[in-house]
Amino acid sequence: MTVPLSILDLAQIGEGETARDSFRASVTMAQAAERQGYRRIWYAEHHNMPSIASSATSVLIAHVAANTESIRLGSGGVMLPNHSPLTIAEQFGTLAELHPGRIDLGLGRAPGSDQQTMRALRRDPSSAESFPQDVLELQGYLTGPSRIPGIEATPGKGTDVPLYILGSSLFGAKLAAMLGLPYAFASHFAPNALHDAIAIYRREFRPSAQLSEPYVIAAANVIAADTEDEAQRLFTETKRKRVALFVGRGRTFTSEETDMVLESPAGRQVLQMMKYSAVGTPDQVRDYLDAFAERTGVDELIVASSATERAAWLRSLELVADAYDLANVTAG
Repeated sequence: MTVPLSILDLAQIGEGETARDSFRASVTMAQAAERQGYRRIWYAEHHNMPSIASSATSVLIAHVAANTESIRLGSGGVMLPNHSPLTIAEQFGTLAELHPGRIDLGLGRAPGSDQQTMRALRRDPSSAESFPQDVLELQGYLTGPSRIPGIEATPGKGTDVPLYILGSSLFGAKLAAMLGLPYAFASHFAPNALHDAIAIYRREFRPSAQLSEPYVIAAANVIAADTEDEAQRLFTETKRKRVALFVGRGRTFTSEETDMVLESPAGRQVLQMMKYSAVGTPDQVRDYLDAFAERTGVDELIVASSATERAAWLRSLELVADAYDLANVTAG
């Protein structure tokens, strides 16, 4: 691997599990990832989703950080339209003071929820329109000077928590380029604009105090197993779960019904979301990720293990780390 490898932890709550089980698993995975040589782990803000436990993103980061020693941790991302910039500056400023040099702040423009949930969050649907201004306001609280006279983030001011713009369209690429910030593309579920977004970002990038050269992170789904048959079995289960989530809307399907839905236009759309998926033995996954990094020219890869079984999820990340000998590469 010629670029660093990181992890997106979706903090999934498996069937028959509680949120506490998910948090325990996230700590276990982070401790293993630290030993294995991954660069960072990010957690995404989602609301009103019974299968995802990372809604209070900064709280989860604090918990994992307290149970690890060196791996970078951050948001992938905080959906800024759901919050005031000052609140996020204080939260991540607190994290940075508690765990200096380990905290990232990835920012997204989408609400991470539906319209009804947005109302429950007391947010206005037009909040996303002020995203560029809110990013600058947040940056001011963390780096100084504040853009709001007389208002400072405590904790936060002077922590210089690095910001990352997340996106799945050309908007985020243009904004990250204009502000001179790193750009992370959500190609693990929204693959279509990946190459155009990266090209625009690199072409329009303006150096900033945080970043002198463009820096691109792209995401890919990963399922590695000891055998190709086992990896494909896990991938089939993942596709079935995605169909139930996005097409079933809570309805329970049999395996046969799910496979029929996968052949429909709606099912094929679900599969298209998983276009960038590395599935197979460790060598096959490594070859896929190497080719993906070469085609996109990214500076870092972040992998999302989409295996539905907890043990397989942990094993997948272990196998990928071993395939790249990440522990020794990082130590060197």
